[in-house]
Amino acid sequence: MIEFILNNQDIQTDLPSGMTVLDFVRYRQNLKGTKIGCREGDCGACTFLVGELIDDQVRYRSMTSCLIPLANAAGKHVVTIEGINPTDGSLTPVQQAMVDESGTQCGFCTVGFVMSLTGHCLDSFSSPHVGNGSLLPRDAAVSAIDGNICRCTGYKSIERVAARLCSQAEPSASAGGMTVAHEPRVVPKYFDDIARRLSDLADRLRPSQPLTRSVPPFVAGGTDAYVQRHEELADGGAEHLFYNERLRGIREVGDYVEIGASATVTDLLESPVMNTVFPDLYKHLKLVSSTPIRNMATLAGNFVNASPIGDMTVWFLALDASILLNSLPYERGVDAALGGRGGSLVREIPLADFYLGYKQLAKNDNEIVTAIRFKKPFGDFRFNFEKVCKRTYLDIASVNTAISLKLYESGPPVPELLKSKVKDQRPKIQTAHVSAGGVAPIPLYLRKTSAFLNDKDLSEETIEFALEIIRDEISPISDVRGSEDYKRLLLGQLFRAHFVELFATEATESF
Repeated sequence: MIEFILNNQDIQTDLPSGMTVLDFVRYRQNLKGTKIGCREGDCGACTFLVGELIDDQVRYRSMTSCLIPLANAAGKHVVTIEGINPTDGSLTPVQQAMVDESGTQCGFCTVGFVMSLTGHCLDSFSSPHVGNGSLLPRDAAVSAIDGNICRCTGYKSIERVAARLCSQAEPSASAGGMTVAHEPRVVPKYFDDIARRLSDLADRLRPSQPLTRSVPPFVAGGTDAYVQRHEELADGGAEHLFYNERLRGIREVGDYVEIGASATVTDLLESPVMNTVFPDLYKHLKLVSSTPIRNMATLAGNFVNASPIGDMTVWFLALDASILLNSLPYERGVDAALGGRGGSLVREIPLADFYLGYKQLAKNDNEIVTAIRFKKPFGDFRFNFEKVCKRTYLDIASVNTAISLKLYESGPPVPELLKSKVKDQRPKIQTAHVSAGGVAPIPLYLRKTSAFLNDKDLSEETIEFALEIIRDEISPISDVRGSEDYKRLLLGQLFRAHFVELFATEATESF
C-alpha cells in the first residue's frame, strides 16, 4: 500500500508502484489540470510539486510527473495545480501575474509555469539555495522556469511575471514548521498543517522490517529509465531507491567527500561541502538539464546509464572519483545489504575503470552503486566544466568536458643550489585529470592527456602538445549532434577554454 498526501487529500492506493504520478492524478483522480506533453521530462507541461519533510520543515521541489513513479510519492506531499487554487475561485498571485502580464495564450503550458514559479516562491522563502545565492531575485525566478517550454506566447511576458512576483513577495513565518508567502499568500492555508501531517504519516509508515526484493530492476530518479522503458516500469515491479535514506547525503569522510548514490544534482547545488570545493558550482551545474530534472536526476543513475555524454559522469571523471558497489543477497533486499547484513560485500572501483564499452559496465548483476567519493582537494586546486549543445539549457551535449588541476603552490621543486637562479617561474601543474563526453563510445577519462600534463609548465606549448594527444585518444562519430570533424574541433576549443577560464588573468601568454 502506497500512502501520501495529494493536495489536501490523504491517499492510499495499491496500484502498481511503477505507475507514474501523471497517470494517477489524471486517470485515477480525474485531476486534469496537469497536462500530458512529451512524457520525457522536456516540455514541463506536467510539472508538479513534491514536498518532503526535512528537519521539521517541508521543502518543495518542482518535478515532472511523467517520470515520477507512485513509489517516489510515498510519504510525500504531492501538489498539482488544483492543490494551489483558492477555494473562493480567485487567482493566486502567480496566476494573477500570468494574466496581468499576458503570459499565456493557448494555455497548455501555463500550468507548468505556474507550478514552477509557485515552487520557487515556496523554496525561496523556506530555504534559499546555497548555489545560486549570488543571483538577483529576478534571475533566480527565471532560472526556476528553465524546464518549461512555451510554444506560442513568447518568454518575455513570462519573464515579466517572474520579475513581478519578486517585487510582490515578502516572506513571513507561519505555523506548521514552514515558511510561506502570506502577503500575498502563494498557497492555500491548508499548507500550514502539512508538516504535521507528513510527520504523522512518516510515523505510521516507518517499516519495522527491511524491504525485500528477489530480482532487479532498481529505479532511482527515473529521468532516463522512464523515457526508455515506460511501459515495462509502469506495469512491472521494481525496487525504488530515490528516497532511500541510506543512499542519500553529502558528507566529508576523512580525506574524502562521499556522496550517496541517490543524491540529485540539486542536492549538489545546495550542499555547503560542494560549494566550498567548487566556487563556480551553480554556473557549471546550470548547464545540466533543467530545474525539475536536476531535482530528480541522481548521480548513480547518471553513471549506470553509461551515456557517452553524461554530464555528471564527465564531471566526476575529472575528479578522479571512485564508486562504491554493494553486492546484494537478493533474498534479503537492498536495505539488508546496505546495513551490512546477509553477507553484503563492498568494493571500490575507479569511475574511469567502470566503462568497458558502449553501455557495458564493470559491475555484476547483483551489485548496485551505493556511493561516489573523491579526495578532498587542497592547495591550489582548479576545476572547470564546459558543455556545448544545440540549445544552451535543457539539452544533451554535443561535446562536454571537465578538468581538474592541482598546481605547485610555490613553484615546482627546485634543487637548493639552483634556487637563486630561478626567477619568474610560470605556474606549474602538479597533477591533472581531464575527461570528455561525446567523443567515444563511453564517457572518456583522457588518461594519456592527463598523464602528459603532470609536472608541465602552464604555457601555450603545453596546451598544443596536449591537444595533439587528445586527438589520438578520442574516436568521435558523426550523428545528429554533429559530424566527427566538428566534435574534434569542438573538444579542442573546449579544452583550450578550460585554461582561459582558469588562468586568463594569471597566464604569462594568451591561450
